[in-house]
Amino acid sequence: MTEAGRARLVDAPLAPPAPTAGLIDVLGRRYLLKLLVRREISARYQGSFLGLLWSYINPLTQLFIFWFVFGYIIGRGTVENYAVHVFCGLIVVHFFTETFNAGTRSIVRNKALVRKMAIPKEMFPVASMLVSLYHVGPQLVILLVVCLVTGWTPDPVGMLAFVLALSVIAVLGTALALIFSAANVFFRDFASAVTILTNFVRFGVPMIYPYSLVDDRFGRFAEFYLLNPIADAVLLVQRAFWVGTTSDPDETIAEQIPDDLLLYGVGALLGSILLLGVGQLIFSRLENKIPERLS
Repeated sequence: MTEAGRARLVDAPLAPPAPTAGLIDVLGRRYLLKLLVRREISARYQGSFLGLLWSYINPLTQLFIFWFVFGYIIGRGTVENYAVHVFCGLIVVHFFTETFNAGTRSIVRNKALVRKMAIPKEMFPVASMLVSLYHVGPQLVILLVVCLVTGWTPDPVGMLAFVLALSVIAVLGTALALIFSAANVFFRDFASAVTILTNFVRFGVPMIYPYSLVDDRFGRFAEFYLLNPIADAVLLVQRAFWVGTTSDPDETIAEQIPDDLLLYGVGALLGSILLLGVGQLIFSRLENKIPERLS
């Protein structure tokens, strides 16, 4: 047998067929990620007559409910433009809870693809986050229209605060979705536990009540409240939009917005990035066992 006809032996360690670089591989396969996001969005509105319009109708009805019930029936004299104040919080809360809930179920829900295709499994929680971010768009359009009607004008600090808030929730939601999506493969109870946990989110942020109430009740201990990154994100969105709709924005900032809010936001983002790294480590430890647990 000639040299060319002989089989070549390569001294290399065995490697799994699926990529192992985690989130880096997800970024390298943006086209596939885009297809997954489109698939999720199409599946959500499949068979619907109004389709994407529901993503506008749902937040619009919630805004009307808060405006009518709390503005006229109950009355909220201490918080100016209370409906806008609440809606700023709803955008953040919905973005987080949808990312966390859908991300936790993402691998189990796509188990056919996980078993058949050699793709980074982190792609499914990331796709869930991007679908949730996609639905922030209609909510933001409604918020902008309402704010412009009330005389709001954008300012650089406010826009920076809004981008920072979205970044915090995107990273934090993805980090938690990574951890819980892997855990949910082994014990389906985690999906139910996440649903219960997210029920408490809206009461742990200054959405239904103003931050000034927390500051009055807890004094210097209110700083611990600001260690909640979701609360920071809500306040950042309120700083970006709600503050500008009030009659005296400077006074509103002094009374309702904590000092050094941007620093708290940066700290929340850094903490979320750290948690994302921890989530990637946990996910990497478990991902090789995921296909056999799904079978």
